[in-house]
Amino acid sequence: MNTRGQLEVLPKGDSPQRITRSALFEEVAERLRTRIFAHDLPPGSWIDEQAITAEYGISRTPLREALKVLASEGLVTLTPGRGCKVTLLTEQDLDEIFPILALLEGRCAYEAALRMDEAAHARIDALHDALEAHFVANNIEAFFEVNQQFHLAIQEIAGNRWLTQLVQDTRQKLKLMRFHSLFREGRLQESLEEHRAIVAALRQPDAAAAQVAMENHLLQGRRAMGRLGSA
Repeated sequence: MNTRGQLEVLPKGDSPQRITRSALFEEVAERLRTRIFAHDLPPGSWIDEQAITAEYGISRTPLREALKVLASEGLVTLTPGRGCKVTLLTEQDLDEIFPILALLEGRCAYEAALRMDEAAHARIDALHDALEAHFVANNIEAFFEVNQQFHLAIQEIAGNRWLTQLVQDTRQKLKLMRFHSLFREGRLQESLEEHRAIVAALRQPDAAAAQVAMENHLLQGRRAMGRLGSA
């Protein structure tokens, strides 16, 4: 309806329900996010905007919009007049992030324990067996990957999508420091023992014990990273 009260005819193929293509800056943000998590763009490194625009064949506008998105996610830091660099987490950042993550994932474990069924037990047992095998083989990279699957499985079993979203948003920041807590001598075994406590609580099931075991696991991981930094 136009201002004269007459119906307007939309051009053929032009509809209010039409789905548009994703904005270019979203694709650029995803590419940069992938490179950051792969440490192709390591923490603390400055992002060369000129090189990236040339590599991707784009102008500065979509790149800068993409960097704003990544800055809102905490993955990069924008400095007026200087440019943009990949976020380098500090000791204080870790001290603030891990207790929050422990609370969130502890609640996931609590809710998962209340929903454990035969299929859930089989899934958790299979992942834990894989962790045991990778520990024996001292395969840190494989252990880390299965560890991620283990935590995600507990979130999915819990079935609380709001809680899962909060966990994933928080965990995304920690991808900037991948592997660090497992590289310290003895940490791999500690982590495995903490997983055993979580699995034992889920098997009972004991929701309160599962929550405590998961919180302890995350907080011990933070302490391990702190000792590594001091070393």
